[in-house]
Amino acid sequence: MPSVTHEALVELFKNRPRLAAEMLQDALGQPVPAFTEARVESSDLAEVVPSERRADVIVALLASEQQRPAMAIVVEVQLGVDRDKPYVWPVYVTQTRARHRCPTRLLVVTIDAALARWSARPIDTGHPGWTLTPLVLGPEGVPVVTDAEQAKAAPEVVVLSAMAHGEGEAGEAIGVAFLAAAGGLDQERRALYADVVLSSLNAAARRTLEAMMKSGYQYQSEFARSYVAKGREEGVREGTLKAKAHDVLAILEARGLEVPADVRERVLASTDIPELDRWIRRAAVVGDARELLATNGS
Repeated sequence: MPSVTHEALVELFKNRPRLAAEMLQDALGQPVPAFTEARVESSDLAEVVPSERRADVIVALLASEQQRPAMAIVVEVQLGVDRDKPYVWPVYVTQTRARHRCPTRLLVVTIDAALARWSARPIDTGHPGWTLTPLVLGPEGVPVVTDAEQAKAAPEVVVLSAMAHGEGEAGEAIGVAFLAAAGGLDQERRALYADVVLSSLNAAARRTLEAMMKSGYQYQSEFARSYVAKGREEGVREGTLKAKAHDVLAILEARGLEVPADVRERVLASTDIPELDRWIRRAAVVGDARELLATNGS
């Protein structure tokens, strides 16, 4: 399941399509053509890649004199090392370029400096002369937004700033700048962005912001509530699985039975609670630990 952070970053670029062009030009120094509209396009690349493979956001920059895009930007949010990405990113670029018939850029967004370095590594496609070097927006490239007017003009940028720099000394100032911008947002965006900003700030800055909001903060957006709830449910389930697996092994060991490494590994790897319950019962009666995994019996 995508994390709250991943989905929040994706939402920023969907809600403010021109953000991709702004970050390319202002943060990374990459020229973009003159455009009058930035539009989110379908990110479904199923013609070439399996259906589960899709870019996070694709933005088309449209010029006033024509509706054909002057440039397309593939935005990929990266929060962890993924060995598949050097193989699928070139596909995203070529497929988007073929679909929209225009120059295409790959913009990788991450709030982790180490991942920024990993993501920026040139990708040798194997074809002579074709090496794809991703354009990476890491925390160092994200502006520190503490000015209220700047935040009002570009709320998504101040949220991105909080995600990249909220743990640092500027966290409180960034949060205050966001509050100045929050009043001009629709209810859905205000709720989501407030959740993201508050969860990104250091503890002291968060306390200050909560005090300014005059109440103990509760997650306001359905988006955040659903992900937080799912995360808690998954945490409880993982704890239950771990406890039951250790119960199985403890019973075997208490009975003086040797537990081979492959049996131990299989028990600890189980993600099936009924299976673990069955093994707990069997652990009390089997004569050999390997009998635990037998398919017959209850």
